[in-house]
Amino acid sequence: MVVGTVTLGVSLAVPEPYGSWLQQRRLGFGDDAAAGIPTHVTLLPPTEVDAALRPEIEDHLAAIAAAGRCFPMRLSGTGTFRPLSPVVFVQVVEGGSACGWLQERVRDDAGPLGRELHFPYHPHVTVAHGIDEPSMDRAEKELAEYEAAWTAEGFALYEQGADAVWRLVREFRFPHDTVPSQKSGLRHQSV
Repeated sequence: MVVGTVTLGVSLAVPEPYGSWLQQRRLGFGDDAAAGIPTHVTLLPPTEVDAALRPEIEDHLAAIAAAGRCFPMRLSGTGTFRPLSPVVFVQVVEGGSACGWLQERVRDDAGPLGRELHFPYHPHVTVAHGIDEPSMDRAEKELAEYEAAWTAEGFALYEQGADAVWRLVREFRFPHDTVPSQKSGLRHQSV
């Protein structure tokens, strides 16, 4: 029997080559926590749950994925939650409504991950968090022209270890028959 609690998160990974490039940029801005955080769009923020619920949680997420569809994702430019929260992010300009649909189902009160959010849901990719203001300004300015696009084909469950590193537990893929006939082209513009 599994006892205790674990901290879980559900997210849509930013694929390569974008994910590691943005993670390196985040580290370069002085956000050392980025070393343990894969680049992502959050669907469920860090949530402490009973470890014994893991099978039920995975079943819940598998059902959501089975009901989902592949969708285009596009990132463009930057934004910030300052002064409310010390975060600079790359904006999700396409795919946000699909992310919203997913996160509502992940957090549904009828499931094992039901919870309220502290702020309204706003899909984004964090590129600086909790660092000094000049570095936050630099991140916002240097990535202002950033662009990336891909087809989202699923999402993943992560667990945060005692070392604060987030590790992939399981991926949940959308049905293969929902992949658009013409996938969004992968493109990357570094500035």
